[in-house]
Amino acid sequence: MTTQAALFRRGTAAGATAIAVALLGAGCSSSAGAATSAAGAEAGSGSGTITVVGAENEYANVIAQIGGKYVRTDAVMSDPNTDPHTFEASPAVAQEVSSAQLVVQNGVGYDTFMNTIEKAAPNSSRKVLDVQNLLGLPDSTANPHLWYQPTTMPAVARAVAADLAQIRPADASYFQANLGTFDNSLAPWNQAIAALRAAHPNTPVATTEPVADYMLQAAGTDNLTPWSFQADIMNGVDPSPQDVTLQDSLFTRHKVKIFLYNQQVTDALTQKFLNLAKQNGIPVVGVYETMPTDGYTYQSWMLAEVDAVDKALSTGQSTEKL
Repeated sequence: MTTQAALFRRGTAAGATAIAVALLGAGCSSSAGAATSAAGAEAGSGSGTITVVGAENEYANVIAQIGGKYVRTDAVMSDPNTDPHTFEASPAVAQEVSSAQLVVQNGVGYDTFMNTIEKAAPNSSRKVLDVQNLLGLPDSTANPHLWYQPTTMPAVARAVAADLAQIRPADASYFQANLGTFDNSLAPWNQAIAALRAAHPNTPVATTEPVADYMLQAAGTDNLTPWSFQADIMNGVDPSPQDVTLQDSLFTRHKVKIFLYNQQVTDALTQKFLNLAKQNGIPVVGVYETMPTDGYTYQSWMLAEVDAVDKALSTGQSTEKL
């Protein structure tokens, strides 16, 4: 894969490969696979707890909401203080994945370490839900932050409910009921996006990278930051001088109403733009790649992000950290 999204996770491949080699060398693959098969048989017969892993904690949170009392969910990436761009899987992560009955991962080159671990610990009974494949997205999809797209998680939740029902058919109605509750709980977020679009149509904004671009598009904003600049920042590449100059002008010439940056990944260049925005009276909003862990659910996190944008546009209030 040679897309921007593939480059985005270039730092994780070596770490995942090392973990996979260690996993195979220690003989964990066969023993974990046997344990997982036994657990899968027990869950399929209507007893036991389904072990599920979400590559990102936003997916793990949705899984937990659908599975409820019948699942034990672990998240691989869950620390909002960690730079997701440089995340490396640990042996503990490999063990979690190897024993999981259901794995949900993002795809689009964002979490390729999961594929490496899964290949190192094969298990024919393990279900793997790749969101990229679920949505029918090509490898060339430029923006991997799929969970900010309002249509993504409803599709993921439906697929999770179906997979859990296959593992534990006696409780299919329970999973379907939780799915209905989840779908209904997304209404405030969708309403907030619609209200933002109505109140601030075609609002010009600037970003560092495309973390929240899908949500911004749904809200009808106009992102004036060049895609080439966003992709370079996302992939850890120095942007061209021309793009940097253009980005500077968005602040110094007051061309944008708000500046959104990746709160989890800040460097000298990001700080420069933060300072420029503040010096020119442009409110800033920090957005996250992984869900903040202080009592948030996926729904409340997404709603908080929209609310922060609305406050910035309506009152000039900055929200750098949720």
